[in-house]
Amino acid sequence: MPLQWEQVVVDARDPVRLGRWWAEALDWTVVNASASEFEIQPAEGVVPGLIFVPVAEGKRTKNRLHIDLRPDGVRDSEVARLLMLGATRVNVSQHRAPADEVSWTVLADPEGNEFCVLGERRT
Repeated sequence: MPLQWEQVVVDARDPVRLGRWWAEALDWTVVNASASEFEIQPAEGVVPGLIFVPVAEGKRTKNRLHIDLRPDGVRDSEVARLLMLGATRVNVSQHRAPADEVSWTVLADPEGNEFCVLGERRT
């Protein structure tokens, strides 16, 4: 029996705030606005989605899992938009090449969860 990827669960100090941030960043739809389970999807009924659940503690170390995002347009423009929304730049020392050779930019959401904005797909 094959499995279907339903969602990624994200621990959050403030699930509603963080879920709304990701909904705006991804231009996704809020499908459940509960403070105990704030869920977003690309469109209602389209999976996988993200669900944000409350936890008492804040993030302490680098993520063990992160999301890679590939923009439709230019990476730098999308990075600038995400920074204006409240993302921050992160240096996780995951690539030692010169900056102009790195094909992604590492950012963090408002609660410090790292994610990457990728450059154009190489052929």
